[in-house]
Amino acid sequence: MFTCTQCAIEACRSGQLDKMPKNCPMQDPAFFEQLLEEYFKPENHDFFVTSAVIEAAGYCRWPRLRETVEFAKRMGYTKLGLAFCAGLHKEAAIVDRILRQNGFEVSSVICKTGSIPKDRAGVPADYRVRPGPYEVMCNPIAQAELLNKEGTQFNICLGLCVGHDSLFYKYSKALVTTLVAKDRATGNNPAAAIYCADGYFKSRLDLNNP
Repeated sequence: MFTCTQCAIEACRSGQLDKMPKNCPMQDPAFFEQLLEEYFKPENHDFFVTSAVIEAAGYCRWPRLRETVEFAKRMGYTKLGLAFCAGLHKEAAIVDRILRQNGFEVSSVICKTGSIPKDRAGVPADYRVRPGPYEVMCNPIAQAELLNKEGTQFNICLGLCVGHDSLFYKYSKALVTTLVAKDRATGNNPAAAIYCADGYFKSRLDLNNP
């Protein structure tokens, strides 16, 4: 079992490989050498190198939105996809505007596309957010397939629910980056619960505390 979260040595960062724990994944160097070849494949190499370039160029200065724009420009993309949550419609419109101002063609799809009631997808009535006769399901697979039809070169995920985002990633033909991670309790700042896990959010992270 790998336990990198509990490692106090971080030989991977320091290069002091003689100090790595016995269960460190790096005890099998052949595994990493084999995978290194993947980064040199045509479909991966420029993408990976550009990621490193953006990390260095805007380190601690550029917000993620700027990084996304810079990355897409350096990759030569012209057509971007934006899959967004209906609850962040206003924010999605701002992102769309900024992307267009920077010269991109943008195809955007809202999560409620298709207007299909949740019961048709097998969601029990007891698990509707707002009990009533009509509640539309989120449709991440349709979001992905619609952007596939549009031929987007790179897709941006903005605020899709936990699990819905995973299905979007699965069905998207273009690679995906997440601009906003949905977190209704923290104003879409999931890290806040981590920072406050031993304080303000302690009881709210306790699964035995309803």
